Amino acid sequence: MLQDLLILMRAELMLILIIFLLLFLKLGSASLRNETVMNMVNGLLLVVLALGFLVKDSGMIFGNMFRTDDLLRLEKNMLTLGTLIISLQSYQWLKKHDQAMEFYLLMLSTLLGMFFMLSAANLLMFYLGLELSTIPLAAMVNFDFNKKQSSEAGFKMIVSSAFASGLLLFGISWLYGTTGTIDFSGLAASLDGSPLQLFAFITLVAGFGFKISAVPFHLWTADVYEGAPVPVTSYLSVISKGAVLFVFTSVLYSVFHAMGTVWYNMIFIIAVATMITGNLFALRQDNLKRFLAFSSIAQVGFMLVGISGQSREGAAALIFFVLIYIFSNLAAFGVITLVSSASGRERISDYRGFYQSNPALTWILAIALFSLAGIPPTAGFFGKFFLILAGAGKGNWLLITIAALNMIISLYYYLRIIKAMFMEHNASPLAKVDIPFSPRIALAICVAGILITGLYSGAYQYIYQLLS
Repeated sequence: MLQDLLILMRAELMLILIIFLLLFLKLGSASLRNETVMNMVNGLLLVVLALGFLVKDSGMIFGNMFRTDDLLRLEKNMLTLGTLIISLQSYQWLKKHDQAMEFYLLMLSTLLGMFFMLSAANLLMFYLGLELSTIPLAAMVNFDFNKKQSSEAGFKMIVSSAFASGLLLFGISWLYGTTGTIDFSGLAASLDGSPLQLFAFITLVAGFGFKISAVPFHLWTADVYEGAPVPVTSYLSVISKGAVLFVFTSVLYSVFHAMGTVWYNMIFIIAVATMITGNLFALRQDNLKRFLAFSSIAQVGFMLVGISGQSREGAAALIFFVLIYIFSNLAAFGVITLVSSASGRERISDYRGFYQSNPALTWILAIALFSLAGIPPTAGFFGKFFLILAGAGKGNWLLITIAALNMIISLYYYLRIIKAMFMEHNASPLAKVDIPFSPRIALAICVAGILITGLYSGAYQYIYQLLS
C-alpha cells in the first residue's frame, strides 16, 4: 500500500513536500533572498516534471477515489511545465515583491488541487480538488497589494467562484440523490436521463462553464484578468483553464456518455456563443490583458468544437491543443510580463513601433500571436485543424462553418497587434527591455514548443495512442 502511494501519488507528494519546505523556511528564516527562493522552487518543479516522465505506473488507491494512468501523468506534466514557465517568467516581478514565498505557497497549493482534481475517480475527490485549486487562486489575483484594481479583481474572483462551486455542489447532490453513488463508474452505469438528472447535469455544465470562461458564464474573466498581476493572469488563462478542460472532457466522455445526444446540443450552442462573443469583444480591446482574456474565451469556443465530436479524436485534439495553447499564450504573456515589469505599460497602443527598440521580443510576440490565430506553420494551425476535424466527425457542417468564419475574424485582431509592432511609427516607443536569464529560458521553451509541435506530429500521435 505504501509503495503504491509513493509511486502513484509521487507528483502530489512532491508538491506537498515543497509547500511544507517553503512554509518551514518562511517561519524559520525571513532573510532568504527572492532570487534564492525562485531558483529553489524552479529546481524542485523541474524534479517533479522529471519524475512524471521517468517513473511510470497505473492504478487506483484510497478506496478507488484516486486513480492515475499514462494519460493523467501526461496532463499533469503539461500543467507542471506550464507552471515552471510562468515561474521563470515571473522573475522580474517577484524579484521586487515582498511576498515571493507566499506567492509560491499559493501557486503550488492550487496546482496540487488541480492534480487531485485530475486524478479524481469520484465526485467527492473532484470537488475537494476543485476547491483546493480555486481558493488560493483567488488570493493570487489580489497579489498586487498596492493596486485597488487587483483587490477588486480578487473580490470578483472569489464571489464568482463561490457561486460556480455552489452550482457544482448542487448538481452533485442531485446526482447522488438520483443514483445513490458518487463514483464515476457507478454514475455512468446508473444514469437514465431522468428530468432530475438532466437538471443536475445542467448545473454541472454551468459550474464548469464558469471555470473555463464559456459564454454566458464568462462575465468575470476580463475584469479579473486585467486586475490581476500578469503572471497570475497567465496562470488563470492557461494552467487553471487547461486543468478544468481536461476534467470536463473526461467527465463528458466517460460519466455522461449515455446522455451524449443531450449534451451535444448544449455544447454546440455554448461553443458558437463563446466563439462569437470572444471574437467580437476582442476586436474592441486596447488593454492587452483584456484582449487576451477575450482571446482565451474565443479559444475555448474552438476547444468545445473539438469536444463536441464525442470521439477519441476529439479528446486527443483537445489535449494537443491545450499543449499548444500553453506554449502560445505563455509566450505572449512572457513578453507582456517583461514590458509591464519594466514600464508598467500594458496597452496595445503602447506597442506601436515596438520593433524599433525590441526586435527579439517583437518576433516572439508575433510568433505567439500567429500560433493563437492558427497561421501555418505554427502549432496553432494544426491544433485548430485537429479540433475542427474532430468536430466534423459528427457531420454538423453548420458548426464547422461558424468555427471557420470565426477563425477569419480572429485573424484581424491578432494581425492588428503585429501591424502595430512592425509597421506603425511611434515617436516615443517603449524603451529597450532587459531580458534576464530565467525569462529568456522560458521564452525559448515557448517558441521552441510552438515551432516543434507545429512541424512534428509525434505529440498528437502519442496523445492519440494513450487514449486507446
